[in-house]
Amino acid sequence: MSEAEQVEEPTELLARVAAVDVAKDSGVVCTRVPHESRSGRKVQKVWTVPARYADVVALADHLRCQGIERVVVESTSDYWRIWFYLLEAAGLQVWLVNARDVKNVPGRPKTDKLDSVWLCKLNERGMLRPSFVPPAAIRDLRQLTRLRAVLVAESSRHRNRIEKVLEDALLKISSVLSDVLGLSGRQILNALVAGQRSPKVLAELAHPRVRASRAELAAALTGRFRDVHATEIKVLLELIDTLHAKVDQLDTQITALITELPGAHGVCTSCGVTGTAHTPTCPDLALPILSLAERLDEITGVGLPCAHVIIAELGTAVAAQFPTAGHAAAWARLVPLADQSGATTKPGRTGNGNRWLRGALGTAAMTCAKTKDTFLGERYRRIRRRRGRNKAMVAIARNILEIAYLLIADPSLRFHDLGADYYTRLNPQRQTRTKIRDLERLNPGMKVTLVPTTA
Repeated sequence: MSEAEQVEEPTELLARVAAVDVAKDSGVVCTRVPHESRSGRKVQKVWTVPARYADVVALADHLRCQGIERVVVESTSDYWRIWFYLLEAAGLQVWLVNARDVKNVPGRPKTDKLDSVWLCKLNERGMLRPSFVPPAAIRDLRQLTRLRAVLVAESSRHRNRIEKVLEDALLKISSVLSDVLGLSGRQILNALVAGQRSPKVLAELAHPRVRASRAELAAALTGRFRDVHATEIKVLLELIDTLHAKVDQLDTQITALITELPGAHGVCTSCGVTGTAHTPTCPDLALPILSLAERLDEITGVGLPCAHVIIAELGTAVAAQFPTAGHAAAWARLVPLADQSGATTKPGRTGNGNRWLRGALGTAAMTCAKTKDTFLGERYRRIRRRRGRNKAMVAIARNILEIAYLLIADPSLRFHDLGADYYTRLNPQRQTRTKIRDLERLNPGMKVTLVPTTA
């Protein structure tokens, strides 16, 4: 018989609560407040409020006058924003809850009115979990970083479309050039758009360091390139150039927004100065003071764009929202969930999570996988041998997120790579036993014995 477990989960029962079942054009509001004369009774009111600025502001005034302690808003698409932003601006405590956590009770009709009442009762008994909604400054930063990700994805789509056009023109440029839009590829495409059709002339436009020979380039550039293909490629190249210019503008604005965030400035661990300059008596005067984005940039595989995404999605006050780095990794769905039924335990899935953060961390993990002399690169290869590529990628993404959490939570920390030989140095006896077993397996009937060397 198992021992009794003591848990510290105090029962939360709020006296004055409200809930909003959100739709596109309106919201069904439910309030539950104590009865004025009958003890232990509740007064419940349900009504519909249009999703308009003035109407939601009037609702906020009404809820504040009633002394509502907490308002719960269901996260339906993006329609929740007008409710959450205006109610929060009015000084109310607002929780955004996930729709999957507020399932309708089986056996009763599914209506907006009943949903709002059920949501209000769950709020009253403290049976809901709030979603992470960052402050307004972080939300503005999120808008720009996510827009930048969308523009980069659009640019990649146009690049792929250019290759499809070249395949339709029977040109195999991507077979001889690693980057169709690189220096050599761009010169060839510009010449094709300008009207040049000679394969030999086009092959001479390639950079001398291109691995393919001029004969191979001329053979790949021989096809049926027509005026319609030139028109398509011209339009696509103009779109790509425009998108790149917009991405550069967003980079400048994102950098400016991050510098204004509290907690994003560098802090000297010796003199405690926040900013870019040490005190004259600081012992670490020669060392630069790095900002938060620059310290995140030191992590293997993380560049400044990825650092910007991490700051935008996690915020600068991560400890206030996530108690530990493991909580942040679980919120990003980088931790597999337990799936057990009786004696059967199945491999849990990580889930979807924040796709913007997971995308940036996945790109950083792929970069780590290509490094040879780093700890994260060696850790990736060790996990890949045992668990496969996909699980190794998720594990490295989780490690990067946990490192980033520690750097954000403590401004005095800096990233130090442990080195590719970390596991060898960690347990040399184990490494020795493994090598001896390998030698004995390769030489059946032989036994390896280590003897001390003579001076």
